[in-house]
Amino acid sequence: MHEQGSSREKKENPVVHRHGSNFSVPRMAQNKPVKKIVLAYSGGLDTSVILTWLKETYGCEVIAFTADIGQKEELSGLEEKGIKTGASKVYIQDLRLEFARDFIFPAIQGNAIYEMRYLLGTSLARPLIAKAMVEVAEKEGADAFAHGATGKGNDQVRFELGVKSLAPSKTIIAPWRIWDFGGRSDLIEYAKSKGIPVPVTAEKPYSMDRNLMHISYEGGILEDPYKEPDEKMFLLTASPEKAPDAPEYLELDFEEGNCVAVNGKKMNPLDVMETLNTIAGKHGVGRVDIVENRLVGIKSRGVYETPGGTVLFAAHRDLESITIDRDTQHHKDKLSIEFAELIYNGHWFSSRMKAVRAFITETQRYVTGTVKVKLYKGTCSVVGRKSSVSLYNPEMATFEKEELYNQKDAEGFINIYGLPAQETARLRKK
Repeated sequence: MHEQGSSREKKENPVVHRHGSNFSVPRMAQNKPVKKIVLAYSGGLDTSVILTWLKETYGCEVIAFTADIGQKEELSGLEEKGIKTGASKVYIQDLRLEFARDFIFPAIQGNAIYEMRYLLGTSLARPLIAKAMVEVAEKEGADAFAHGATGKGNDQVRFELGVKSLAPSKTIIAPWRIWDFGGRSDLIEYAKSKGIPVPVTAEKPYSMDRNLMHISYEGGILEDPYKEPDEKMFLLTASPEKAPDAPEYLELDFEEGNCVAVNGKKMNPLDVMETLNTIAGKHGVGRVDIVENRLVGIKSRGVYETPGGTVLFAAHRDLESITIDRDTQHHKDKLSIEFAELIYNGHWFSSRMKAVRAFITETQRYVTGTVKVKLYKGTCSVVGRKSSVSLYNPEMATFEKEELYNQKDAEGFINIYGLPAQETARLRKK
């Protein structure tokens, strides 16, 4: 889940006020001077305030970095706004294809879903952003990173573990953990005093995070877990009640666990995501309203729209049912829970993650074939699957007379398989 809209937890790192000045300097800045900062910048309230605050607090150059991972109109005017707010440079990098190919698709291969509901759209984006920021820092000679994640959320962990894994000697600045602002109302007042455009109001501190995989919403009225979201909030999906009255069928072709074509048309991962987002969104597919357990132990209500990801997840897992043997599939299903937790908790670059992904990659060697799905009124149903390497044998599965399976053999198998249960019951009756 993204972290905008959450108020800061009690401050752990005290600040030292500089005499004769109207700003304060964290102890970290005194112990280790910072010369140039790369800030993860979205242009929203939090990061706009942070950009100005960093310049005032550390008195150094701040480079704003934005990853284009499918935010669409959110990127409009961002470079101009960043420069006006005080950034020395603004990087806006198109990472959509890399995001789809190297992060979303591996998550689909691993059937990654957190707490059985959340398809990890925000969680998958953070390690990519951290990786790109490290590359910019190396190019620009920056010695510090900053982000707008709060001290109550997951993103602080994801960003910082990414940086620690890729640039362990760099300083990390997390303003929400060290400044004097108590919440978003304080930020709004500060922004007004500095002439920073404010995209939200104190009356409606609405928060949204969008990328190629999903849109997540939190804050404001959503903090009441019993209150139904306003239908006007949704951007990617039609209301199921207003979705088309006729179902739509799609055929998804997979090669080694990756979707390579939709309705027979070859596509790269970016095209697949954009196509499925549009079609599934039209039918209201992919809405999820959950209360999830954050890494820090807080329960948080989030509402998600993941149309394309929902279709891919369902189709891929179904194709595995005919292309992976039973024992491997059962073990992979167990490992998928661990895989999702590693993603959610920010361990994308860890050694453990590499080992888990190596297993997943091996299981995908024969996950090749076609899946037919039916989209209708907010649902995605798999209605057909086929593969040239299918393990499904109709001659073996049939209830009619066949030659490959002798049903009489089952008696000996059951006698041996049930021996522990039978012997335990016999001894206990004594």
